[in-house]
Amino acid sequence: MRPKSFDEFVGQKEVLAPGLPLREAIEQDALQSVILWGPPGTGKTTLARLIATATQAHFVSFSAVLSGIKEIKAIMAEAEKMRRYYGRRTILFVDEIHRFNKAQQDAFLPRVESGDIVLVGATTENPSFEVNPALLSRSKVFLLKPLSHKEITLILKRALEDSEHGLGHETIKVTSGTLEAIAQHANGDARVALNLLELACVIAEVDTDAINSNPKTSNSTLSRTIDLKLLSKALQRRSLLYDKSGEEHFNLISALHKSMRNSDPDAAVYWLARMVEAGEDPLYIARRLIRFASEDIGNADPRALTLSIAAKDAVHFIGMPEGNTALAQTAIYLSVAPKSNSVYKAYEKAATDVHTKAAEPVPLHLRNAPTKLMKDLDYGKDYEYAHNTKEGITPMECLPSNLIGRTYYQPSERGIEKIIGKRIAEYRLIKKKRSNSPRTAD
Repeated sequence: MRPKSFDEFVGQKEVLAPGLPLREAIEQDALQSVILWGPPGTGKTTLARLIATATQAHFVSFSAVLSGIKEIKAIMAEAEKMRRYYGRRTILFVDEIHRFNKAQQDAFLPRVESGDIVLVGATTENPSFEVNPALLSRSKVFLLKPLSHKEITLILKRALEDSEHGLGHETIKVTSGTLEAIAQHANGDARVALNLLELACVIAEVDTDAINSNPKTSNSTLSRTIDLKLLSKALQRRSLLYDKSGEEHFNLISALHKSMRNSDPDAAVYWLARMVEAGEDPLYIARRLIRFASEDIGNADPRALTLSIAAKDAVHFIGMPEGNTALAQTAIYLSVAPKSNSVYKAYEKAATDVHTKAAEPVPLHLRNAPTKLMKDLDYGKDYEYAHNTKEGITPMECLPSNLIGRTYYQPSERGIEKIIGKRIAEYRLIKKKRSNSPRTAD
């Protein structure tokens, strides 16, 4: 069912509609090196085959999974020969180019620069991470998006009607809503949709009533019905697009983090479920929840960190899938908890001073003096013991002299931090009063 022309191609109108640069370059045989980036089943290989039929150049196709540096070098040498002696370009299609390592990708670079080859790479991974910068800078990246349910349904209808390449030679009845259900399950992947339709057709039972009423009925006219009940038998659990080391991993954890930060528990539990059901390491998720509890909630609700640690322990103790509810409980709690990044900002300010200000020695009055020599060197001299004061506070400076007066922690007006802020203001007022009054023993 792979399209043989642009007229048959379904989807990707944002890059392949008539008049757009990629379509024009292919039809005018003026293509330059491109990277086709998109999820599985969105038309990358099909597009490469359309390029092959449209071009007068020498077209070579191979997969990064099956080929190595030896094959690459042989193709590069042949491409140089084709251009030097025959004046023909070589269009080289590399499927799953992200699977090539740096050395293998580097082998393309001289021939791309010399014009011997036009590289067409296909990848499901973000080219920014998986393709060498030098090669990427010489290529135009085109993003192919998952197909819509409507586009998938159209592809399925064509498969049912096409007698030469599809299932049109068989008598198949499809009940209302079944194709739409297949499209829903396919999750934007045309290949998954077509495979599921074919499987459903294989396991569909022949209409026995037609045979009983007419024993001479030929096999070609036997009717099969594909309905939602049959589809449920054919369906296996949907394989979610996910790569623990790829871009989708970072996209989903980012969505979870930002949904919780925006106090949206519904979105948070959805993104969490996406990660858990796709097989993400639950302890990785627990670690991110712990980080969120300190970074985005902090002292606005100190219980957030306690609950996050408890979720980690629960997942570690009972494992999965039972641990999924502990993660969900925590993600929902973090979403509705009062938010504050004051702790995060305080640390960032302090860390900046650590790296940019002179690292003065610890003031003598803050040092311990466990030995006589240390006492003789004034370690601990003039230290003021807070518990000896009525309020439990002294005006003693605890920062190095070059940072006295520096404020790092500024509590928000949300949650418990509102109370903490008032308490800090009271402490500062007491310190100010005590520093302006004669020192007396309490």
